Amino acid sequence: MTVVSRTRPAQADMSSGPLKIGSEEHKHAFCRMLLDTFNPYKPAIIDWPELEPDALARITGLPFWTIAVETEDRASAHIGAMAAQTKDPLMREALELMAFEESRHRKVLDALVKRYGIVLDDIPKYVPSKRVEWNFMSTGYGECLDSFFAFGLFELARSSGYFPPELVETFEPVIQEEGRHIVFFVNWAAYTQANTPLLAKPWFASKRLVHLFLNGLSRIGIGGDQDDFATAGKESVGVDIDLPQFLDLCLSENERRMASLDPRLERPLIMPKAVKAARFFIR
Repeated sequence: MTVVSRTRPAQADMSSGPLKIGSEEHKHAFCRMLLDTFNPYKPAIIDWPELEPDALARITGLPFWTIAVETEDRASAHIGAMAAQTKDPLMREALELMAFEESRHRKVLDALVKRYGIVLDDIPKYVPSKRVEWNFMSTGYGECLDSFFAFGLFELARSSGYFPPELVETFEPVIQEEGRHIVFFVNWAAYTQANTPLLAKPWFASKRLVHLFLNGLSRIGIGGDQDDFATAGKESVGVDIDLPQFLDLCLSENERRMASLDPRLERPLIMPKAVKAARFFIR
């Protein structure tokens, strides 16, 4: 399996200086960031390692495999539908690649489940609603929130030895793709906001806030306990680390992974800013 370096930067033309959000140069930069860093690995030929009994028990006992498969199904459907209705050729090409990569994540999970005998719950075929842009935005903001914690969890599993090194190597390209996807998405949102007609700008901005709010609620619970999502995540890998340390790890991993992409592009900022603010109260 071809693995991209953990720190490989996207190729970018820096000669023109900062990007003007909403410009053609901006669109070209965030679309090419995705297209030019494509990794052509094939799930069908992944050489899954033999696992020691304790490592196998840890992997098969993780509680989120069914949810992970369902999430990839929804993401590929939503992004694919968005690509189909996008008229701009370059942006459509980038969205089509993004949808392909999400569907490939599902194939990686299918191969892992089969190889290690992981039992999933019944998963009905996902049929998305016809609200194409709404679904796409929901997926995009959801991935921005989830990826922040996923970066920290993946590093925690790697550094602790909870994931065997061979599995870390196998899933590293998937984690890198999620980083590319969320950078593409926040730049798509900023570009679209900038190019939305003046009278419609407040409505599009409102949709962005609604999706952030709804995705945030779904991850902290309606009861409002802000530690639920982070605590559940770190406890799922069975590593003894307190919440402040875990949040600091998420912040450092998010910064490291975002640093590997074109620095002129927008980054997801809600979770890093929220967690940095929360660290004043979480000791």
